[in-house]
Amino acid sequence: MSSFPLQTRMILMLTSKQRAFLRAEANGMDPILHIGKGEISPAIIKQADDALTARELFKGKTLETCVLTPREVAETIAAQVNAQIVQVIGRSFVLYKRNEKEPKIQLPGDNTNIRY
Repeated sequence: MSSFPLQTRMILMLTSKQRAFLRAEANGMDPILHIGKGEISPAIIKQADDALTARELFKGKTLETCVLTPREVAETIAAQVNAQIVQVIGRSFVLYKRNEKEPKIQLPGDNTNIRY
């Protein structure tokens, strides 16, 4: 018997060029998710998942009262919603998750939308 769950999602790792592209895209964004002194609740996870489904890329911020580090917050949310961490800098973090049904961001070197 395998120790892996029956349903697993394969998350492809971003290349450095793709990560740089996403960082540039997120540069002008305002944070839409703010994490305060409370723990990361299911409501925050749902909000992050909804934002990733709608936008594919979003910026979040941890407030000074947060007991977790920005890296811990990003890793926790990314694990819960099957997203990738693009960047953690200062108190801000950027997450990315490709919307398979309606992709909005075309990554450099991503040939999945090219039809032959």
